[in-house]
Amino acid sequence: MSLYNISNQNLTALKKTTFAEAGLHERRDLQAALKQSIEAIAPDCLVISEEFSDWEDSRRRIDLLAIDKNANLVVIELKRDEVGAHMELQALRYAAMISNMTFDKACEYFDRYITAEGLELDAREAILDFVDLDESSIDDFGNDVRIVLASADFGKELTTSVLWLRDKQLDITCVRLTPYQYNDDILINAEQIIPVPEAEEYQIKFREKRAEQRSESAGGRDYSRFKYKDQTYNKRNLALALITDWIEAHQPNSLSDLLEVFDKDIRRRIALPISDVTDGKVKRYHSSDEDLIELDSGEVIAISNQWSIGSVTRLIEVVSQYGFEVTKVDS
Repeated sequence: MSLYNISNQNLTALKKTTFAEAGLHERRDLQAALKQSIEAIAPDCLVISEEFSDWEDSRRRIDLLAIDKNANLVVIELKRDEVGAHMELQALRYAAMISNMTFDKACEYFDRYITAEGLELDAREAILDFVDLDESSIDDFGNDVRIVLASADFGKELTTSVLWLRDKQLDITCVRLTPYQYNDDILINAEQIIPVPEAEEYQIKFREKRAEQRSESAGGRDYSRFKYKDQTYNKRNLALALITDWIEAHQPNSLSDLLEVFDKDIRRRIALPISDVTDGKVKRYHSSDEDLIELDSGEVIAISNQWSIGSVTRLIEVVSQYGFEVTKVDS
């Protein structure tokens, strides 16, 4: 495939080059740029470590370690050459080595990365927000490991191996990075070649369906989404919206009056006075200023964000008696 410049109703093919010819180094240039714009090769991912090496052989390093929106770990390997020499074998080794990483360890590594990059983030909170997990479901973190290979091109042996691994249900992707010379600039075309995008949509749906079935059978993470007032919500944000709207409509005088409406199965999940939301509990409640609610009694309360599929279903049943309409969205 070629890239063209259009000017004065004329197309001019851009000159294809190599990273070496352009004087671009693998780590100093390519890796440094991609970690800032990881969506170019791995959409919906968050980089949590660079040159990761938490094992005895420090010569073995994962170029970039990330997590995706489904709370999977993502090994990202980069090469600037034209064949991707053995990078799939390296990535498989790394994937196996990190497959047992815990959520707490991931937070530890991300905290180091945040410090090194000079970012102002709380590692634990940032990861939980990104993957849409809460403290009660962190055991669902890192259940699978994905691999993303990005190179100037890939040899036939590598692509044959990758296709075979995908056939065995390993989530591994190849992204070709082709540099072009345009005046004094280097342009990069990032093109996913395995799997081809047309096939990936079906494969993603298949994986999500399989994850949902596994979750249901094992009592694991739930991916349910709900439609309320023409908006789509996950469990914890749906609970916030429903309780906020119920309070606005019915104006309970105090927190105790509010809790009396709900049965014991979900009462403990409803809310706490913000004065009782200590540092150890703050991540379990919607505690930002815009989410806090002041009752007629003067109490300022925070709504819990810890909702299982059973408890949020019970909440929906209760508010439906007051005319609230919520529908579950098909996966």
